[in-house]
Amino acid sequence: MYKPSQNKLEILLEVATEAVMTAGVILQDLWGKLEKIEEKGRPGDLVTEADKTAEAAILNILRRRVPQHQILAEESGLLGVAESDYLWVIDPLDGTTNYAHGYPIYAVSVGLLIEGIPQVGAIYDPFKKELFRAAKGLGATLNYRSIQVSKTTELSNSLLVTGFPYDRQETQDTNYTEFCYLTHITQGVRRTGSAALDLANVACGRLDGYWERGLSPWDISAGIIILEEAGGKISAYDESTLILKSGRLLATNGHIHHVLSQALDGALPWLQNFYKAKSL
Repeated sequence: MYKPSQNKLEILLEVATEAVMTAGVILQDLWGKLEKIEEKGRPGDLVTEADKTAEAAILNILRRRVPQHQILAEESGLLGVAESDYLWVIDPLDGTTNYAHGYPIYAVSVGLLIEGIPQVGAIYDPFKKELFRAAKGLGATLNYRSIQVSKTTELSNSLLVTGFPYDRQETQDTNYTEFCYLTHITQGVRRTGSAALDLANVACGRLDGYWERGLSPWDISAGIIILEEAGGKISAYDESTLILKSGRLLATNGHIHHVLSQALDGALPWLQNFYKAKSL
C-alpha cells in the first residue's frame, strides 16, 4: 500500500480543514433561514439548500486544491478522476434532519481515502465551533489540542451512542433490540442524529462506544481516522475488518470493544427472554 509522507498528509489535512470550515460558515449563515426542504425518496431523508450550497463550496475547494483526485459527495455522487487512488468522501451537512428542525446538532465531514483506507479526516461542528482533525500517524485533535479516547473498561460504566437508519419504517433490520438491551446494561445510550459527531465524541472521550447500521461512507470516513488516531478501535459488529460499504460499524475506546460486540450479538435472546418473563 502506498504511504504518503508526513508532509503530504499535513497538506491534505489542511485541505480538509479549509473545506469543513468554509462549509461551516455557510451552514451558520443559513441557520434558521431555510426556504425549501425536500425528501430524497425515503421518509426523513432530507436535503436542503444548506446541504447543496455547502457541498458546492467544498467541491470548489477540492477541485482547486486537488484536481487530480476523485470525490464522492453525498448530494452529487462520484466525481473526478476515476483512476485516482485518492477519494475524498464528503458530507456537507451530517444531521440534516436536526438542522431542518432547528435542533443544533450537525456537522460538516470531509474524509480522504487512500487506496480505500481512511487516512485524513476533518469534522466541524459550526454550532459549538469545534474542529476535529486527524491524519494517519499524526494524532487527533479538537481545536488543535490532542485528544484521546476514554479509559472506561466496563460496559456497565459506559455511555454509548447509536442511530437509526432512514429505512427503519420499511425493514425489520433495525437496531431497536440492541438499543433496548444496551440501555438496560449500561449507564445510557444516546441518539444524536449525526454519525460524524458520534465518532468524534467517542474520539475525545465524551462517549465510550458507538454502533449503527444503514450508514454511508460519507457518514463515517472522516470519523474513522479521527477515532483511530485518538486510540480507539473500529470494526464490523463481529470485530472483523470493517467494510465501508457494509453500512455497519462498531466503534469504541478499545477497552469495551469485545464486550460490546458480544452484547450486540446477545441482544435478541435477551429481549425474547424479557418478554417471555413479562408474559408469565
